[in-house]
Amino acid sequence: MRPRSTTGRSGPPETPAEPIPADPTPTGPMPADPIQAPGTPEEQWAAWPGLARFPEWDLSSLRRVVVVAAHPDDEVLGLGGTLARLAEANVRLRLVAVTDGEASHPDSTAPIARDLARVRRAETLSALDELGAGDTEVISLGLPDSGVAEGESRLTARLTELTEGFDVCAAPWSGDAHADHEAAGRAASAAGTANGVPVLHYPVWTWHWSHPGDSRVPWDRAARVSLDARARARKRAALDCFVSQLQPLGDAHADAPVLPPGELAHFLRDFEVVLR
Repeated sequence: MRPRSTTGRSGPPETPAEPIPADPTPTGPMPADPIQAPGTPEEQWAAWPGLARFPEWDLSSLRRVVVVAAHPDDEVLGLGGTLARLAEANVRLRLVAVTDGEASHPDSTAPIARDLARVRRAETLSALDELGAGDTEVISLGLPDSGVAEGESRLTARLTELTEGFDVCAAPWSGDAHADHEAAGRAASAAGTANGVPVLHYPVWTWHWSHPGDSRVPWDRAARVSLDARARARKRAALDCFVSQLQPLGDAHADAPVLPPGELAHFLRDFEVVLR
């Protein structure tokens, strides 16, 4: 996760989806930088009945799952509890880390900022251990943070190779309003189309810039994964591993955490959401 700048289905939901009404209020165009604009408080999401209407995504038939992350922590923010459940069920997991997240604090002069790529890779491995998914195969592609779109065709080719033979691929949503997330999502969708692997998308920054019932989000494609207390605890412990994103790097404004408590609250629910 870094601020600034047709998928397949894995199987039918357990219960039929009820229509999610769109917000009738015109939203107008997005701000030039919706991620930097004030976000929607988690209390508003919690009060929205639409979240409870999403059908459950059935994980029981999955044996091989590949997850694409644009930056270290995306996979835990969006699907950490799901990964914990899959690992507990002995599902084979592959994580494709598109970038090392080295540009999360582009203007920081703190000493750690020069070593963020290594730090964030290490945080990912610690987080996977906390999820009970320490055996996950991690493939780092090393694309430049904030420059994924420039290498999108090459990324598509690599993902076509790396998703071959898997039951499903999960990737950031291609409408997440973050250029790297969107490029990774598009590349995953193209790869899935090429090799017949279903692709699901998980939103990350969407919870910040959108709002309940927002017509810019395809809620009719949404499904949820319920998390029991064990999965939630594992996810919280995994999120705590990303110290470089949760705590300031130093005393300057440019060292501020990417994930302050208000932002993190979106990812501490007892369910996670995917777009099919």
